[in-house]
Amino acid sequence: MGAPIMLDVRGLEPPEPMERVLGALSTLETDEQLLMIIDRQPRPLYRILQNNGYTYRETIKPEGIFEILIWWAP
Repeated sequence: MGAPIMLDVRGLEPPEPMERVLGALSTLETDEQLLMIIDRQPRPLYRILQNNGYTYRETIKPEGIFEILIWWAP
């Protein structure tokens, strides 16, 4: 597995972050990871990920930035 694909959606108003991450996930290969960087916790996204076979790991940076690493886990 290489470096994750970066998706920085900080500062975007809803629903644009959700639209962008779902668009990126639709092109994600089974051996790729997506790293979403956002300035708020994307709670609705977590349910969508779980319902569609993705696994994720959330890291909260000291400055309040959320990094969500997402990968396909059938």
